[in-house]
Amino acid sequence: MARAQGARAQMALAFETVYGTPPVGGFTKMPFASTTLGAEQPLLNSELLGYGRDPLAPIKDAVTADGDVVVPIDAEGFGFWLKAAFGDPVTTGTGPWTHEFRSGAWTLPSLSIETGMPEVPRYAIYSGCVLDQLSWQMQRSGLLTATARLVAQGEAVGTVSIAGTPAPIGLKRFGHFNGSITRNGAALGNVVSAQISYANNLDRIETIRADGRIDGADPSIAALTGSIEVRFADSSLVTQAMVGDPCALEFSYALPSGESFTFTVHAVYLPRPRIEISGPQGVQATFDWQAARDGALGRMCTATLINDREEY
Repeated sequence: MARAQGARAQMALAFETVYGTPPVGGFTKMPFASTTLGAEQPLLNSELLGYGRDPLAPIKDAVTADGDVVVPIDAEGFGFWLKAAFGDPVTTGTGPWTHEFRSGAWTLPSLSIETGMPEVPRYAIYSGCVLDQLSWQMQRSGLLTATARLVAQGEAVGTVSIAGTPAPIGLKRFGHFNGSITRNGAALGNVVSAQISYANNLDRIETIRADGRIDGADPSIAALTGSIEVRFADSSLVTQAMVGDPCALEFSYALPSGESFTFTVHAVYLPRPRIEISGPQGVQATFDWQAARDGALGRMCTATLINDREEY
């Protein structure tokens, strides 16, 4: 009997035309490192009395379908997750193309995601997937990945893939070595690490249905937060925090072949941090920043992806 192995696992996704209805084609094979995406249905213990000390049979509760997908930040595949987070991009150019994803969209696209374990075989299709949160970390070394948190409507399991033969993508990964951070257009030095988290703060529409699924997941007020840990070498960030003025932070990656990913946060507010001296080593400070809507641009952030893909 074959045993399921993560090394043989597959993932494909496609954007839906109708929420909760998997498309008949157009799936793309996606690279991923791990996933917890799945459906679960807990059991409720019986509260009834009068039948002795042994409990009666439990009953089923509502179905919850959600989970995380850890994906590489690359030049092409990451655009699908950016579209899920922000909506359709504004695309310009004639090859390479520049895809600009902007925050603030009132509606978000939904996806159907299929995870497959062909040796069992088991193919699970998660329809009505809406991206709730996208986060990643910048540091000096290690593998560069992002975590996409999803809310799905439901799960359907079969022995045959409905994704068919998904279209492949050209995998060109960015690395931490390709990263840089600027503040108001100037390089921000002495940064040890940075963390970025964008949340759509989805509101699950939990109506009464015979199948136990949700009716949808609507985005509410978005949140863009993070932190930067810096070696304490000057007081520029502390001064900004005390004054209360915003700044623009830009987190970017670029490959020698010309592909790039730039995430610009237009109005970042810094808190006043505690400056601690914990020993003879260098002094570090952590700023847990928050972003807000920039009045001039009318949005909070912009994600720009330059690659050889014409559209998403």
